[in-house]
Amino acid sequence: MTKFIKKDQLSSSWYEIDAKNAVVGRLATIISKIIRGKNKTTYTPHMDHGDFVVVKNIEQIKFTGKKFHNKKYYRHTGYPGGIKEITPEKLKEKKPGEILKLAVKRMLPGGVLGKKQLTKLKIYSGSEHPHTAQNPKLIELEKTKYKKCN
Repeated sequence: MTKFIKKDQLSSSWYEIDAKNAVVGRLATIISKIIRGKNKTTYTPHMDHGDFVVVKNIEQIKFTGKKFHNKKYYRHTGYPGGIKEITPEKLKEKKPGEILKLAVKRMLPGGVLGKKQLTKLKIYSGSEHPHTAQNPKLIELEKTKYKKCN
């Protein structure tokens, strides 16, 4: 018989990741697993018992290949002919954290659960963040299954 965890048994931890020279997609997979709670033995797909992730130095994130110049993000205004596109190069100038946020968002489930889980992602430019009181555990990407690209 499968045991499911109850709401009063949930506990959240805080993790900190340095995104300096990290590849967007590979970093997003690590973050999405932590946010969903797939790194825990008590993982349940219909419940939110993931952990919080603080990402710093987001302005130094990288893409592999020519994606930084050629990839396009699309959105629609809701009006006829209102499709808008932007490259990561321009998006990084305006909102550097939005690139990683979009990558993680697309790896989470759609609907209410995915939106709630996405609020556990905190992205900051620079090495300082206001979550030092939570004592986040540092995740070193080299010690995970993360593959580094040159």
